Amino acid sequence: MASEQQVRQYLAYWFQIGKGIVIHGGRETLLPRPVIQGNRYSDEFEACWQRVSNPDAGDCYLEGTNQTIAELLTPQWEINPCARCSMPVPFKTLGLASLECTCSDVPNWPDTEMPAPRPPVDNQAQLEKIRDRLKRPTKESRTG
Repeated sequence: MASEQQVRQYLAYWFQIGKGIVIHGGRETLLPRPVIQGNRYSDEFEACWQRVSNPDAGDCYLEGTNQTIAELLTPQWEINPCARCSMPVPFKTLGLASLECTCSDVPNWPDTEMPAPRPPVDNQAQLEKIRDRLKRPTKESRTG
């Protein structure tokens, strides 16, 4: 089952390369910009998530897909990396899954020249991990 966090990350990655989310039966498409702000998702992304997770928005789905956000949050779906481009894509846990990735209609994708989409990064936590690794005694300092 895809967790809410996985579905949010799935949307965030695809938003970063320009795919929007269709709401209200196709009458509106949302594409928040920016998606990431510092070490968290942007206010625009959070507002978009609130809209698409509200039942009043109707069936909401990423452009080029058929699975609604509500469906992805059921036990019948999980989100894993695409074998072609490593972007997160939904897979049905039971039955036959689509063999086509969401990236199939993105021109020139995967583009290894561009930075890959990513989740927010807590810079402070990353720096603390580096500091802790540097503080650990090395094998050479212990032996001699």
